[in-house]
Amino acid sequence: MSSLYDTLGVSKTASQDEVKKAYRKLAREHHPDRNPGDTAAEERFKEVQHAYDVLGDEEKRKEYDRFGSQNGRAGAGPQNVNVDFGDFNVGDLGDLFGGLFGGGGGRTQQRTRRQPVRGADVEAQVRLSFEDSLQGAEAKVPVELTVACHVCGGTGAEPGTAPVICPECNGRGVKSESQGLFALSQPCPRCRGNGTVIEQPCKHCRGTGRERRIKTYTVKIKPGVKDGTRIRMKGKGEAGENGGPAGDLVVLVHVAKSAVYERRGDDLVVNAPVSFATAALGGSVEVPTPQGTVSLKIPSGSEDGKLIRIKGRGAPRINGGGKGDVLARVRIRVPKRVNKKERELLEQLQKVTG
Repeated sequence: MSSLYDTLGVSKTASQDEVKKAYRKLAREHHPDRNPGDTAAEERFKEVQHAYDVLGDEEKRKEYDRFGSQNGRAGAGPQNVNVDFGDFNVGDLGDLFGGLFGGGGGRTQQRTRRQPVRGADVEAQVRLSFEDSLQGAEAKVPVELTVACHVCGGTGAEPGTAPVICPECNGRGVKSESQGLFALSQPCPRCRGNGTVIEQPCKHCRGTGRERRIKTYTVKIKPGVKDGTRIRMKGKGEAGENGGPAGDLVVLVHVAKSAVYERRGDDLVVNAPVSFATAALGGSVEVPTPQGTVSLKIPSGSEDGKLIRIKGRGAPRINGGGKGDVLARVRIRVPKRVNKKERELLEQLQKVTG
């Protein structure tokens, strides 16, 4: 089993200053903030931290040099000094309280790393004409976002410098206060639990590592989009925190109403005005569709409000392919004025029909 000296890469006769330098080098290299998502680096960082907790303290180091071979954990507090007093073992006492209160000695001093936080979603709106909704379009969407500072790259440190291990907590992110057999831990007030501090903050973002900027995205809108459709663009929202992923940009599409068509799903309803004679005797009428005007046959005896289907002339189907239909609604026109001849004919028709 390797010793704590091997973990830090120093000899057993190394000075306290050499131990400290070795620790800082390894801590920077394996720090979780520099290796987001790398569990191996995080475990290595914990090992380095534990080794320094012991060897960086002269009293603990002396204790480790004396009892370090036992269980490979000597120097981490009372749990590692296995001195027997009859049937009572001090090492068992440390394990007992450690199990009850989340770990004792060195385990309570391990850094409680701040978890990655996903960035917030951002919503924007796009307005389209009815015609553009049928044909598809590309829209430019400006969005104000919190993004990584373009000067420091999100580190918060002035260019040419970098965050350093917090001297208050030695990179653990927590400080422990001994309360007899117990050790109470709380976030380090110097680094606020980060484990690192910025000695020279970036002048542009004042050390936050973030800034507000307006970014413009191009949103591709498919033909046939409906009013109220939401288009989600992954990773285009607010930046995450502590290495977390960015949120999404959600674009809400508003489609203007058409003066000609009424939309029913993928079908389009259009009014087809016809005369009373055409409705009664049958005939044909010109009907507009998105692809151009077509001649529609009106069956004899058609009543007002009758729907006649024109297949494949409606709105494009976004998911299923193809197009919906146009539904021509028969609207019988009643003339407001009639000439003498028309009146005579209508009076004759009235007599015949009773």
